Amino acid sequence: MKLLLATSNKGKIQEMREALNGCGLEILDPHDLPDVIAPHETGDTFLENAVQKARYYFERTKLPVVADDSGIIVEALKDELGIHTRRWGAGKDVSDAEWIDFFLDRMKRESNKRARFVCVLAYINEKGELHTFEGSCDGVLTGKPEAEYLPGLPLSACFRPDGSDKVFSALSVEEKNQFSHRGRALHKFKEFFQSPQGKQNI
Repeated sequence: MKLLLATSNKGKIQEMREALNGCGLEILDPHDLPDVIAPHETGDTFLENAVQKARYYFERTKLPVVADDSGIIVEALKDELGIHTRRWGAGKDVSDAEWIDFFLDRMKRESNKRARFVCVLAYINEKGELHTFEGSCDGVLTGKPEAEYLPGLPLSACFRPDGSDKVFSALSVEEKNQFSHRGRALHKFKEFFQSPQGKQNI
């Protein structure tokens, strides 16, 4: 069975492919569909954006789709990031390095370093039926990047999840998927996909 990952973020694609390994899926991503233009995100929540992207790609390809919408909620910055995470601050068109430099410079003013990553996955099967899955992970922000990071995931270099002495990007992809926001959402998706209910809906 083919499954389209509805994200162009290379880091997310790598993590999602790793998490879905062993499911017997032929995994595609938008880089395999050069004629399909990425949609604009206009939702007000992670859920709305994930569903919007899943429906957009399903309507154009008729392939089963998993769409991700994720971001970070920083306690000290209230509602500034969230669904706008990559578009916040320095903007979506700057490099990962420029974005994280801007973010960390802004965080120097804040004593509260607590944050939460949130991920919502929207899955549309071959019949056009929608299912959603959510994962979250709490932790603290470090004052500087503490490891190399995958393309498109600069915050993973300065987010240390609760219960770990390493930032996300210092973990292997497999380790990160065990308890990260995206890993937790993908685990719920895998459980559903491999369940009798999920198999009936294929």
